[in-house]
Amino acid sequence: MTFGPEDSLAAAVSQATAILRDAGVPSPRVDAELLADHLLGVGLGRLRAMMLGDSPAPAGYADLVAERAQRIPLQHITGVAHFRYLELAVGPGVFIPRPETESVVQLVIDHVKGMANPRIVDLGTGSGAIAGSLAHEVPGAEVHAVEFSPFAHAWAKKNLAPLGVKLVLGDLRNALQEHNGTFDVVVSNPPYIPAEAIPNEPEVALHDPPEALYGGGADGMELPTAAAASAARLLIPGGYFVMEHAEVQSHWIARMMERTGVWTEITTHLDLNGKERATSAVLSGPRPD
Repeated sequence: MTFGPEDSLAAAVSQATAILRDAGVPSPRVDAELLADHLLGVGLGRLRAMMLGDSPAPAGYADLVAERAQRIPLQHITGVAHFRYLELAVGPGVFIPRPETESVVQLVIDHVKGMANPRIVDLGTGSGAIAGSLAHEVPGAEVHAVEFSPFAHAWAKKNLAPLGVKLVLGDLRNALQEHNGTFDVVVSNPPYIPAEAIPNEPEVALHDPPEALYGGGADGMELPTAAAASAARLLIPGGYFVMEHAEVQSHWIARMMERTGVWTEITTHLDLNGKERATSAVLSGPRPD
């Protein structure tokens, strides 16, 4: 596949859409447009206006379309993932943030509304999507983030340093011991896929780092369980914990948290697709004055 100067932008995008559709890409037209805009840098509105005229296809467009047709993640090609109000730098070695996680961020924002200078920590931050969004959208918040993978930590550092987030390289199971009992909110999107469950999408199965996908154990619940235990350690009494998980894990997580005896107000939350995407709870005990 080649696009020469004689090819119009509209024809090139149409051809790219067909190629991506044949390759099984879930959103071929959108991806074709985003790849063109990555090269032109004009924004999708202007790009679509240009397609109504005789603008030529950008140089290098065919190469990017060929990469995407091989199911290389769009975000790895462009180097950018969009999450809420942020543009995050991403690439090999870091989990690509998903739109459904945006609702987890909103749960935290709703909880801390009206709270002066809340202390928040994101366990397993990956690219920094959750921590960065909270630092950006909650004025006065003191946001910390923990990441275990050195590769993901490098991406998170790039994304979070401008936002003032305090990032540490560490294990969510034992990190931040010096901050035990001091956070108002703990949020986590830990790895949770069961060991035998191979993701269907090549972009996930072949390009997301395994350590960001698989939660440990046959049921994938080792790291989610550890995240809940760390939340109980890090929160003040009356502090708020919210964790993302697979929709099939919601009942198990609720029972696990009930059995510990330290959580109240255990609540399952739906994402925008109506799936049981997150569980929140409040640490037992009165909040300190």
